[in-house]
Amino acid sequence: MNQKELQDRLTEIQDKLIRIEQPAANRFYLTCESEKACAVSRFLFEDIGCRFVIITGIDNDNVYEVLYHFSYDLLGCIITVKAILRNRENPEIESITPFVPGAEWIEREVHDILGISFRNHPNLRRLILADDWPEGVYPMRKEVQK
Repeated sequence: MNQKELQDRLTEIQDKLIRIEQPAANRFYLTCESEKACAVSRFLFEDIGCRFVIITGIDNDNVYEVLYHFSYDLLGCIITVKAILRNRENPEIESITPFVPGAEWIEREVHDILGISFRNHPNLRRLILADDWPEGVYPMRKEVQK
């Protein structure tokens, strides 16, 4: 698949996206609501054949963001699914671990540090915080005092 074919394939899921951005030839950002992130990620992983790289969690003042980074190695292209979580009181998103087993630990880490729940995760227990860390306190949230 060449660059143009990849762009064409990404338009197949345009109805699930808020926007598609391409700041460079080998970089795409696919922004979506949290409810669509699992389907978009599945499309990239299973239909396009992208390799899962990592997840980034961000506390962005009004919303949380979960960024799923994928690589399309044949073109040296990075595709990021930027999921917007608008519910700050109970942030949750569908887990991609059922079809991307390599996401298990990073979803647990994001849960530990930001308190984002990953629905249908097979083992969403504490991973990096100490056993005596207080429940409900997430160290990377902006409201946590330093």
